[in-house]
Amino acid sequence: MARIPYPDPQQLDERSKATLDELPKLNVFRMLAHSGVVLEGIRVLANGLLREGQLNPVLREIAIIRTGLLRGSHYEVHQHEKLGQLYGMSQELLAAIHEGAEAAAFDPLQRQVMLLTDDIVHNSRASDATFGPLAAQLSPGEMLELVTCIGCYTMVSDLLNTFDVDIEAPEQSPEFKLPDR
Repeated sequence: MARIPYPDPQQLDERSKATLDELPKLNVFRMLAHSGVVLEGIRVLANGLLREGQLNPVLREIAIIRTGLLRGSHYEVHQHEKLGQLYGMSQELLAAIHEGAEAAAFDPLQRQVMLLTDDIVHNSRASDATFGPLAAQLSPGEMLELVTCIGCYTMVSDLLNTFDVDIEAPEQSPEFKLPDR
């Protein structure tokens, strides 16, 4: 159960109402609607990464799900595993994210994304050993998006955990669809 109540949409300021109306009916957005500034900022950043980014969506979802796992955010993992399935991620690949970078399901590039994600979440900075191999394979823009995803979803995971945001009941969960690109 959430640590503070979800706001009544009728009591929200106009900025929060307008932003909330544009988003899927998820508890994460309902909770963030307590602050229109925070809701709008996270929406712009996350939607930019999900809808407009250059980074391969499977690599992005590996990093987001792994970040959620390492931060202990059941909500984040739950939502992004659903999104990952829409991008064609197999159950074997999703399970491998839980196992770690040495899982057999990863190709070499995916394994490097896992290693970088673990390094950043644990150490706040990627070492040369995890950064270099990826920087040799991804463009600077893709690298920036990957590291930004890890940072953004670390922050979101911490918000979800701190406020104990509830996973939606199946009957309340909106149907996921792929973001427009």
